[in-house]
Amino acid sequence: MITTDFAPGSPCWLDLGAPDVPAAAAFYGAVLGWSYQSMGEGEDMEGGMFRKDGKIVAGLGKLTEEGARPAWMIYYSVADADATTQAVERAGGTVRVAPMDLDDWGRMAQYSDPLGGQFAVWQPGKDKGVELVDQPGSLSWTELYTTDAAAAKEFYGALFGWRFSDMELPGGGGTYSLITPAGLPEERMHGGVMQLPKEHLALTSGRPYWHPVFAVADCDAAVAAVTENGGSVQMGPDDAAGVGRLAVCLDPSNADFVVLTPARS
Repeated sequence: MITTDFAPGSPCWLDLGAPDVPAAAAFYGAVLGWSYQSMGEGEDMEGGMFRKDGKIVAGLGKLTEEGARPAWMIYYSVADADATTQAVERAGGTVRVAPMDLDDWGRMAQYSDPLGGQFAVWQPGKDKGVELVDQPGSLSWTELYTTDAAAAKEFYGALFGWRFSDMELPGGGGTYSLITPAGLPEERMHGGVMQLPKEHLALTSGRPYWHPVFAVADCDAAVAAVTENGGSVQMGPDDAAGVGRLAVCLDPSNADFVVLTPARS
């Protein structure tokens, strides 16, 4: 499970780069019950914060990078963004955004892993990260789709100290690798790695990518809200034994995410 103590190497923040900020705010408000607080003024909102029950759950910003696709960016907590940047380069990754301070809130950097999967890190200042996780309408899991799981595990294991435990998916669906932060027990698992053939990664023309999993009280109702508000469904809703009921969705700009109603323990 994800918690808000944000141990090193655990997910602590996420934000969406969207071509139409007001439209994205309306969509996720309808699907996840989020309210949106703009950091600007007027109709040309450049970005702001999503809240659930008054607590910050994610960020939203105008997609400005040329050639970039609308997507969620997941940030992992680190003690030293500069040292992490050096480690990324040593391990064959690429620095997309060099470490930079965001006032006294913290220090961030963005990277690509050696196969092209994009992710980010956050060195906390006075802001540690999101305020609500693992509850309906908030981040509950992170997931990497990659063409080479072994290479991904080697890279992220060296970078963050993550431990991996493999499980076979039912019906010959392949191997899923569960991620646990360094030094923490398995109940603190926060994500997974799934190897897929290049042709199954059409969203990125075959490049690996991370996406968030949001907990919801009713997966089918969330899926209905996705389609009613201009989004689409790539897979599901389906029941996964021991996990819950889930669906892989796209928002109206084709940013991908998963909604999951966890199985009752």
